[in-house]
Amino acid sequence: MDTDQRFLAQAIELARANVESGGRPFGAVIVKNGEIVATGVNEIHSTNDPTAHAELTAIRAASRKLGSPSLEGCVVYASGHPCPMCMAAMRMAGVREVAYAYSNDDGAPFGLSTAAIYAELAKPFAEQSMTIRHVPVRPKAQADIYADWKRRQDRQA
Repeated sequence: MDTDQRFLAQAIELARANVESGGRPFGAVIVKNGEIVATGVNEIHSTNDPTAHAELTAIRAASRKLGSPSLEGCVVYASGHPCPMCMAAMRMAGVREVAYAYSNDDGAPFGLSTAAIYAELAKPFAEQSMTIRHVPVRPKAQADIYADWKRRQDRQA
């Protein structure tokens, strides 16, 4: 069994155990330098948090363990095709490699595909089912929040 298969099998076992405890069939393993840094399962059922996907729970655990928001050099192994939210989080964390065992096509007959969300997000804002608008509010009595943040960062450097 090669490395990808070994870690994907572990993600699937996490997913299977999560199903047995009443959760959804999703598990994730984060690996750095061939060692497991963190694991996660879908915790929506136990937390009522719609963002508690397996990949995100694993990212949160890995960031805590590594003491950094950067997961550069890490590989994420997921039991199922990561949703757009999870893919975005992985990109923002610096993850450059993701492998998954079950595709959106595999999950579709069971209501476990995020292909429709990917398709929706590929449309221009004006064509999406969610209303998305830019409303540029700048309170007059306060400094621009981005400029204020940058000044504080520069002072800390």
